[in-house]
Amino acid sequence: MATRAVETYPRELAMAGPPGAKDRSSTRRANQSLILNLLHTEGGRSRARIAADTGLPKATVTNLIAELMEGGLVREGGAEREGAVGRPGQVVELDGRSLCGVGVEINVDYVSLIALDLPGDVVAQRRLAVDVAGVPAEQVLDTVGELVAATMEELAAAGVRTIGVTLAAPGVIDPVRGVVTYASNIGWREVPAVAGLRRRLGRAAPEIHLENDAKLGAIAEFVTTDTPGVRDLVYLTGATGVGAGIIAGGNLLRGNSGFAGEVGHLPLGDPEQQCPCGRRGCWETAVGLAALLRLAADRYDPVHDPSVDVEQRLGELRRRAEAGDARTLAALDALARALSSGVALLVDVLNPRLLVLGGHFAVFGTYLVDAIRDDVRDTVIAPDAGGCELVPSVLGFTAPARGGAYLALDAVYQDPIAIMQLA
Repeated sequence: MATRAVETYPRELAMAGPPGAKDRSSTRRANQSLILNLLHTEGGRSRARIAADTGLPKATVTNLIAELMEGGLVREGGAEREGAVGRPGQVVELDGRSLCGVGVEINVDYVSLIALDLPGDVVAQRRLAVDVAGVPAEQVLDTVGELVAATMEELAAAGVRTIGVTLAAPGVIDPVRGVVTYASNIGWREVPAVAGLRRRLGRAAPEIHLENDAKLGAIAEFVTTDTPGVRDLVYLTGATGVGAGIIAGGNLLRGNSGFAGEVGHLPLGDPEQQCPCGRRGCWETAVGLAALLRLAADRYDPVHDPSVDVEQRLGELRRRAEAGDARTLAALDALARALSSGVALLVDVLNPRLLVLGGHFAVFGTYLVDAIRDDVRDTVIAPDAGGCELVPSVLGFTAPARGGAYLALDAVYQDPIAIMQLA
């Protein structure tokens, strides 16, 4: 863990709170959860240090570690020597390489999947070019089901168990019912995505959840950031639709009805441009992927072809920019100007420590960040933009699926006993 970008896990983002200590069994569960979270957030340490850090008796820690080790969730590492007096203790560190969480993103023109093991390493990754907006939702769910089933089978053959799947979808979702309520850019309304995937996976289906893509992207960025002390973060998606995932005080902000972050429909765009939502002048009509492609290339240019992987198409545009193509550079300049007004508004309202540009914004970060940063500093009311740092995502288009995988793995931290009993 210490060598990877994934160094901390936002416990406040858990789908459920820590188990309560109502009886002996739940007390044990809560203490195992406490130890796992400590090892994930702070790294490996001796049993003596775990006892000191958690306040648990040493004998209790020894017994709990033995159970977690037997379940494959922790393992012994080297000897702990730094600052130790006398005989060094054996380091206990996170294991969990035999289980994984899967995140699947459904977007306008692709479906992507990432599987992460408990330490956060990628154990499987796929992306398919799919005209999601142009085919029925049931056909898309067929593709997702086949992708997840094939991945689970491949992982199982390698001795890795899938403990959960999280679907990431654009638009407004109902995570309790597992329904995509309204996603204008893909034409989905009241689509029971979780039930549909569970039916396709059959008896092999693990726990399945649904969350908004921008919110999951924010989780992934929050987990992987190497900026110390970040508790407030905004992740701005860059795709056909534009949304924001908001972390406030270490907590994922959903809002009263789950609409928090629907910034793509702020009236900051060209009032003559119609949005798929039915209104005109939405911000995403000026900064979304379709807007960039419209400005950068003619209609029949290959970069508009949804059957070609989105990163391949954007790579071609980037090559044109690097070659000094005037039209591409003008399109990026227009994108930077259109982004600046909305970013400044978000910084004024939310005062984040980090604002992360994702998706196609990240692909063209070298052409966007400096220009947007200067405009934001000149516009935001707080001195020095309120301390906000604007950065391009290093996760690119993988952020929502990666956030989904992290959220699927949360079940391990919430109830280690249940996960070990399912093994």
